[in-house]
Amino acid sequence: MVRLGVDVHGIWLGARAGTLVQRGDEPPIAMEHGFVQLIPRDRWWAAIFNGPGHHIPIYIDITTVPEWVRPDLVEMVDLDLDVVRREDGRVYVDDEDEFEEHRISLGYDARTVDTARGTAARLVLAVEAEQPPFDGTAAAWLAELEQA
Repeated sequence: MVRLGVDVHGIWLGARAGTLVQRGDEPPIAMEHGFVQLIPRDRWWAAIFNGPGHHIPIYIDITTVPEWVRPDLVEMVDLDLDVVRREDGRVYVDDEDEFEEHRISLGYDARTVDTARGTAARLVLAVEAEQPPFDGTAAAWLAELEQA
């Protein structure tokens, strides 16, 4: 990903169509569409904003607080819960079953569980209300990606 810039919401990264992405040990896949990712400061999430026409314009991973360990490397733990806005405007929390499974098998402490669930609930409300940065802010960063 390329670093696009910083604003009041955090650090914006971008990936063009064709960028290879990989989850854990899974084989890498080439992305069909470009996207931007917002890494906020001191928040338990990271958001992906897809360009127009994508069936999921907003996808938010609930994570531990992202930590920049080097200027070119950010680390966070994905806690499975996701907040999704579909193209039809529907907003929901996804993968609650995976979160529950990992809560038990990985022994998440009560603070992690409460923070993850509370963060997801607050994000659903923020996305539904189109509060910044879920108000179209990403459009300028998607345009920036095309120019980068």
